Amino acid sequence: MIVRKSQAEIEIMREAGRVSARALRLVGEAVAAGVTTAQLDDIAESAIRADGGVPAFKGYHGFPKTLCTSINNQVVHGIPSEMIKLREGDILSVDVGAIVDGYYGDNARTFPVGRVSEEAIRLLSATKASLDAGIEQARAGHHLFDIGAAVQAVAEGAGFSVVREYVGHGIGRSMHEDPNVPNYGTPGKGPRLEVGMVIAIEPMVNAGGASVDALPDGWTVVTRDGRLSAHFEHTVAITASGPVVLTVE
Repeated sequence: MIVRKSQAEIEIMREAGRVSARALRLVGEAVAAGVTTAQLDDIAESAIRADGGVPAFKGYHGFPKTLCTSINNQVVHGIPSEMIKLREGDILSVDVGAIVDGYYGDNARTFPVGRVSEEAIRLLSATKASLDAGIEQARAGHHLFDIGAAVQAVAEGAGFSVVREYVGHGIGRSMHEDPNVPNYGTPGKGPRLEVGMVIAIEPMVNAGGASVDALPDGWTVVTRDGRLSAHFEHTVAITASGPVVLTVE
């Protein structure tokens, strides 16, 4: 069931989004060769709690950390560790969520670590552009798959592929609510979008093929062909005046 939010609820979600966006920015500022993903996790948790929020991922279905940190061919859900140090030329996808007054904010971004390859630069640019294209379609009267079709067109138009096994989602009092928000689809299909819906749009774009596998840790998802993957995400409210990104400071 799709739950539409009141304006008052959206304002609370705007604060949850701000808290998660600030944590993501601070993590991004700390990304550098030699830094461990556990250090980044500590930065995020401290930032969220200092803002009066609660880390949304920590303990979620048993996930042990505040961040998901996914390096290079890791798509999503990588687990921060003191044993994992960033290296020059890596790309790092960081996903972070915060809870404020019972409502969730959720955002992600892929950061370059120092100088990265031309392919990595193009992948990050295309993934961010695909997110922007998806957000532009998040308008009352449009259809759900208009979002995914826009994401897919940008990503595939740049020569990349979109992951199909993992998708965006509705968000509110729960991290994952209806509807699922795929990063592919046929325009004009799916439920009609309505004022008050809040969704997390999150393209996961691979440099190679779209196929992915889950690692034995039960969380980390990797590209099957070992090539790079990027992940960008915003929490977006559908309003009478158009899409409003909630995960901003």
